[in-house]
Amino acid sequence: MIKVAIIIGSTRPGRNGEAVARWVYDLAVKRDDAEFELVDLKDFDLPHLDEVMPAAMGRYSHPHTRAWAAKIASFDAYVFVTPEYNHSTSGALKNAIDFLYAEWNNKAAGFVSYGSNGGTRAVEHLRLVMGEPQVADVRAQVALSLFTDFENFSVLNPSAQQEDAATAMLDQVVAWGQALCPLRK
Repeated sequence: MIKVAIIIGSTRPGRNGEAVARWVYDLAVKRDDAEFELVDLKDFDLPHLDEVMPAAMGRYSHPHTRAWAAKIASFDAYVFVTPEYNHSTSGALKNAIDFLYAEWNNKAAGFVSYGSNGGTRAVEHLRLVMGEPQVADVRAQVALSLFTDFENFSVLNPSAQQEDAATAMLDQVVAWGQALCPLRK
């Protein structure tokens, strides 16, 4: 059975990402086709990229990088939960992605975004970024609007259609995560 990380892509105080990730996790753990784990960037306290060698070299000099690498390497697929800040993803998530290379290779990713326009522009950027570390992103995604899927812009209350979107995205992430297994061996 494959392992899927649901990555909380914001470290901002008062963030909505934790509630969004827990909502995705609660939907995911009802499935029997994969194991799911919440991974919070806050738990890794990654500074702005501070490795001397490029990530593709795989020679990590700092304990925080090695801990992050071990965690990411343990998964077969990812669901990135991202806010949209200034028409892109959070700097914390981009930084966390940039720390590593081989640990991401030949794995699948899906996206759950949130923002005033559903966070879709953040996902557009992430799709471009994930191509370089050889991550296969799936088509289905969840775009949560701060206006319609949150009460007072802070309490998650997604519409029923969002659960359908999340299920479709998880279906694709699991299928692609399984399909890419031979490339990772």
